[in-house]
Amino acid sequence: MVLLHPTYFPTIQSFSFLCDNEIVWEIQDNYQKQTYRNRTHICTDRGKHMLSIPIVHVGNETGRQLYKEVQLDNSYKWQRQHWRTLETAYRTSPFFEFYEDDIKPLYESGFEKLMDFNFRTIKTICACLQTDMPRAKTERFETNPIEISDFRFLVNAKKEMAKNNPEYIQVFGDRHGFVPNLSILDLLFNLGPNTITYLKEISLNLKGA
Repeated sequence: MVLLHPTYFPTIQSFSFLCDNEIVWEIQDNYQKQTYRNRTHICTDRGKHMLSIPIVHVGNETGRQLYKEVQLDNSYKWQRQHWRTLETAYRTSPFFEFYEDDIKPLYESGFEKLMDFNFRTIKTICACLQTDMPRAKTERFETNPIEISDFRFLVNAKKEMAKNNPEYIQVFGDRHGFVPNLSILDLLFNLGPNTITYLKEISLNLKGA
């Protein structure tokens, strides 16, 4: 079993764990800034680009709040902005139109909590790939969990594993070269049905590392 955080359209490397492992989602942790909990990276004509979801910062007297209680700041039209950016970046990709009707509704529906939205993005990708959505979730927070592989550190945008991503053709690869480990969306829009094969290759690379 592998312990992971539910993040905003997870990185390719994080999503590769869903192919050959039983996943348990960490839902009892505190929210932390500068992580993939509320951000994801894509590639635009200007290179690597971060999509960041605004949240309502509440916190208690210690300045902390549970991740599962974090609310989205919908006073800012972030959904419209994110979708327009995705359209601009991937409209010419081989499979954007194929998956557009699956992805676009996420940016047209109302969500209140960040974790709920993140789970929906993961569930949507699983549906596109015709794979089961992991449902197991933690019941309490453990700093050092036993009998489970702890990959929660992948949520930290500044602490990533060595890239084991084979190159694939990206929309703006001729301008910026290959940009590894972007959002799973980049892989889906560029490889389509071959996404699962690619993810399994990464999984094998990680096991052999």
